Amino acid sequence: MDSLAPLNSFIRAAENESFTVAGRELGISASAVGKAVTRLEQRIGVRLLHRSTRKITLTAEGELFLKRCRRIFSELESAEQEIAQSHEPRGKLRVSLPLISSLIIAPVSAFAAAHPSVELDLESSDRLVDAMEEGFDVVVRMGPANDSGPMIRHLGAFSYAIVGAPKYFAARGIPGAPEDLADHDCLYHRWSSTGKLERWQLSRDGADLDFQPVPMAVANTMEPLIAMAEQGLGLVYTPMFDVQKQIAAGTLQSVLNGNLRSTSSIQLLWPPGHHTSPKVRAFVEFMTKNLASI
Repeated sequence: MDSLAPLNSFIRAAENESFTVAGRELGISASAVGKAVTRLEQRIGVRLLHRSTRKITLTAEGELFLKRCRRIFSELESAEQEIAQSHEPRGKLRVSLPLISSLIIAPVSAFAAAHPSVELDLESSDRLVDAMEEGFDVVVRMGPANDSGPMIRHLGAFSYAIVGAPKYFAARGIPGAPEDLADHDCLYHRWSSTGKLERWQLSRDGADLDFQPVPMAVANTMEPLIAMAEQGLGLVYTPMFDVQKQIAAGTLQSVLNGNLRSTSSIQLLWPPGHHTSPKVRAFVEFMTKNLASI
């Protein structure tokens, strides 16, 4: 058939037993509905409706045809819903997060709330994850991304701080130069993947210093180190975003700010072609919007 419009006119007229009501629902005149049904009857060579001055009724052939038409439109509606849903974010989304992920948790949680049809599968690690080889849909990475395979979205940079508790500084004094850290208790982060201690990126007049304080305590996550620092047990070198609340509350204060020129970056990585997936595209755009402004 040339168009589905005559079928729709027939269905509305048959169900309402009125060309006038059918026309009102379709936004056309009763005459236009009647003509569309007449042309349909002429095309298939069968009378579908009995017409009278008071109402219209279905013929026996019209009843059979109405059932088929309803089935056709039901299938069309289902097809439209299926296509529409295929463009909605849904299904499992495997995401690799860094262990130092306090900055990431809030927007990830917000994404989960905004997209309940997406099943998040989160894995935290401090190792260099290969998104393509390990089957991750998206990798959130802190630090430089030199991968040549994945697609990359740069979200921004963050700075580091050396912090301690006011009571620690009252007892031990405030270091005025990087070398003064030799006389302080320093709390170190250790990378689980390599076993190496994270370097304190110290500088003077824009030049990097090779000096590294002696560790007093070591942990493979930042949370216990920050808690120890708040208890006055030492100084910790940490991303600024991990201690912003404590600095604002006065439980920690930063030192040697002029000797810390190190910054690191945040990227999203995903395998080529995956951005066409609605769930990946939604996650990338959501994280870009919520992290790029921080």
